[in-house]
Amino acid sequence: MLKMMLTPRFGEIDGMKHVNNNHIGEWFELAREEIYRYFIPDLDLNLEKWKLILVRNETDFLGQIRYGQDVEIRTYILKIGNSSFTVGNEVWQDNEIKAKGKSIIVHYDYLKEKSIRIPNEIRLKLNKLYLKEEDIGKK
Repeated sequence: MLKMMLTPRFGEIDGMKHVNNNHIGEWFELAREEIYRYFIPDLDLNLEKWKLILVRNETDFLGQIRYGQDVEIRTYILKIGNSSFTVGNEVWQDNEIKAKGKSIIVHYDYLKEKSIRIPNEIRLKLNKLYLKEEDIGKK
């Protein structure tokens, strides 16, 4: 599992004095960058190098995230297919899970406009981040 600490910024706070739900997806995307580096080490956005496409995103909002308190973003792998993988993310604040999400990402050739098999060396790295369903959401 990957872990990243973030401090909610003032601009992410809404009129209800908690982090606006729209920012949670941005945090999850930021936390996935380390996984993106498995495929594109320099994160170069050149279409000849960039080989990932996001095809599904879902988020469950479980509690309010407050300004002035750090959050921990946890990132892990839920499933690995031939050309796609599912990433799980969680937001924790004050030892409580506040949001969780799943993203399906496809290893994709933009120039040929088709999915491509995940190389074995990357598959091994993804496997190291695999988390069993029963361990999701635990402290």
